[in-house]
Amino acid sequence: MKLLTYDSGSGPRCGVLRGDDVVDVAALLGVDRPLEDVRALLETGESAVDQVRTALASNSAAPSVPLASVRLRSPVLQPPTVRDYMIYEEHATGQGTRTREEAWYRMPIFYFSNPLCIAGPDDEIPFPSASDMLDYELEIGCVIGKEGRNVSEADAMDYIAGFLIFNDWSCRDIQRDESTVGLGPAKGKDSASSLGPWLVTTDELAPLMRNGRLQVKCHARVNGDYWLKDGDGGVPYHTWGAVIERASKDSRIVPGDVLGSGTVGGGSIGEAIRKGVEKARFLQPGDVVEHEVEGIGILRNTIGPKIGYDPDYRYKPKEQPALPERGIAKDYKYEFKLP
Repeated sequence: MKLLTYDSGSGPRCGVLRGDDVVDVAALLGVDRPLEDVRALLETGESAVDQVRTALASNSAAPSVPLASVRLRSPVLQPPTVRDYMIYEEHATGQGTRTREEAWYRMPIFYFSNPLCIAGPDDEIPFPSASDMLDYELEIGCVIGKEGRNVSEADAMDYIAGFLIFNDWSCRDIQRDESTVGLGPAKGKDSASSLGPWLVTTDELAPLMRNGRLQVKCHARVNGDYWLKDGDGGVPYHTWGAVIERASKDSRIVPGDVLGSGTVGGGSIGEAIRKGVEKARFLQPGDVVEHEVEGIGILRNTIGPKIGYDPDYRYKPKEQPALPERGIAKDYKYEFKLP
């Protein structure tokens, strides 16, 4: 199933896709209160997804509206937490241009991103006013369906409600400047994350899951031009089970939590430049960015103007980092190896 959050003019509601129509989930289940988003559905209980599946199969007359007539929102409007990992070796090593620390290979590394700045499909993303080097990051994300602590890798898939596309918008000049301190990415990742277009449940993607990895092709387009074509989403160094295990160790995961894979190999602008993509450059207002993942869909956003720009703002980056050398990784081919 494809679970989504939509707005037909009366505020956000949780829905489920049926062909080209959207069925309201609260009405489908006979719930006496609106369900604001997919998180609200998941919070009703561990069997929530199964209940929707059963009701959808048995109630073909449930009222619906055309998908084309509604505005899609982020499936989870405000996640309790957003953990973003870096589990693709091609991205982690800059397509072989840098060596990764031993710890990266030993465990899935993540940082906490901002759950208060979540965008959905076709939303405009304001260009961060303190940055001049805005990048996209093409990622796969999962959404947690039930609460857990100390979940093992073997049991982890039972905790995932489904998968979506995650675009981790990144201010590379801010990120480079603050990362010299050693605390990790923070303000450079603070302005926006995009999620969508919907949540595809794990059962629907099961045929594409092998050895804990989604075997999917990933594409990135800017203004209709491919900056990544046929990126391999099936070669993360760490599995989705390992991601869940690490997140939940000595901690909690709860319904609606979002975990991002980190950038699929080739799925950032720096990597496109290294690969020699002729038009690749950092983003500008007016650019339309599309991320497509096999089995999930297309997540599209437009870059808006800078809002509140102040040329004298005191916390601007000290300098813009140098661009990667164009075409330096033109012949690079990632070889997936495990120890």
